[in-house]
Amino acid sequence: MYKKTAFALCVCLWSYISFAQTSGIKGILQQIEQNNSELKALREYIKGQKLQLKSSNNLPDPQLGAYYLPFGEHTTSDYTEFQLSQSFEFPTVYGLRNKLIDRQKDGLTLEYESKRQKILMEAEQNLLEVIALNKRNALELNRLKQAKTVFEQSKELFNKGQTGILELNKAKVAWMQLQFVVQQTEVQKRNKLLKLKSLNGGKELVVLESSFTEDLDLPQKESIWRDRLSGDPELRYFRQEEAIAEQKLKLARNKLLPDLSLGYNYQGVSGNNYSGFYGGLSIPLWNNRNKVKSAKSQLSFRQSNTNVQTQIVYTSFEEQFNNYQALLKKYLEYQATLEGLDNESLLFKAYKLGEISFTEYYIELQFFHEAYDSMLEMEKQLYQLKATILKHQL
Repeated sequence: MYKKTAFALCVCLWSYISFAQTSGIKGILQQIEQNNSELKALREYIKGQKLQLKSSNNLPDPQLGAYYLPFGEHTTSDYTEFQLSQSFEFPTVYGLRNKLIDRQKDGLTLEYESKRQKILMEAEQNLLEVIALNKRNALELNRLKQAKTVFEQSKELFNKGQTGILELNKAKVAWMQLQFVVQQTEVQKRNKLLKLKSLNGGKELVVLESSFTEDLDLPQKESIWRDRLSGDPELRYFRQEEAIAEQKLKLARNKLLPDLSLGYNYQGVSGNNYSGFYGGLSIPLWNNRNKVKSAKSQLSFRQSNTNVQTQIVYTSFEEQFNNYQALLKKYLEYQATLEGLDNESLLFKAYKLGEISFTEYYIELQFFHEAYDSMLEMEKQLYQLKATILKHQL
C-alpha cells in the first residue's frame, strides 16, 4: 500500500518537474523544433541531398566491349576481340571534389539552421505575445472587478438619490467596455496559441507564464556582434558560399589535367591470340574551356557578396540595438513614475466620498490606465526586440 502510494507520488512529482522544464520559453522552443512539420521535412530533404552529393564523386562504371567478325572474305578464322576498361579522372580531382562535397554538406546544414532559427524566432515572438497577453488579461480582470464595484457603488448612490441616472449609465457602460476588452484579450491569446500549435506540428502547447522572467539587460554591442559573426547561420552561410566557390576554383584548375583509362584487352584470330593491358588518356582541349575563368568570377562575386551582406546585417543590427536602448530608457522612466503609485484606489476613494463625479473619476482613471498600458506595451516590445537581437543564440 505504502509502496504504491510512494510510487504514485514519485510519478506525479516527475510529471510536475518535466512539465516545469518544458513549460518555459526554452522548453517550448525545444518541443517546436522536434515537432515542427517543416523542419522534419527539411531534415529528410537535406539527408537525401547529402547522399546525392556523396554519389557525385563515384567512379564511372567499368566498360566491357567485344568484337566478333565472321562475315567478309578471309582465309583465316573469324576475328574475336574483347576489352574491359575503367576510366577515371586524374586522382587529385577526387580529393578536391571530396573537400567540395564537405563544404556543400556544411552549406546544407547551415540552410537547415537558418530555417530552424527563422521558425524558432517566430515561435518565440508569439510566446512573448502570449505571456504579455496573460499579464494583460490578469490586469484587465482586476480592472473589470473594480469597474463592477464602481457600478454597484453608483447603483447604491442612485438608489439613495445621491447621483443621477446619467452617472449610473456611464458606470454601467464603463463596466461593459471592460468586459469586451477582457473578451478581446482572450481571443487574441487563443489566436496566438493556435499559431504556436501550428508551429508545433499540430500539437497543443500550454503557456502559463504571466510575467517575463528574464531581465532586460543586454551585453555590449561589440560583444553581441562578435557572437553573431561566429554563431548566426545567416552570416555563416555567406562565408560558406565563398568557401564553396573557392573550392570550385581549385577543382576547375585540377580538371584541366587529363582523364585516364586502364583495362585488359584480348584479340584472337586464326588460332592465335594476343592479350595484355590497355591504357589511355584524354586530351583536355575543349571540355574545360572557360570553366576556370567562370569559377574565378563566381569566387569574386561571393567575396564581394559576403562583405555587402555582412554590412547590411550589421546596419540592421545596429539600428535594432539603438532602438532597444532608446525604448529601454523610456520604459524605465515610465516604470519609475507609475510603479508604487496607488492612483486607482485614491480615485475610487474620492469618488466614493463624493469628492469627484463619475465623469471626473473615469477621465482620470483612463489617463492612468493608458499610461500603464503604454508601459506594458513597451515592456513587450523590449522583450521581442531583445529576442531579435539575440536570435543567434537560438
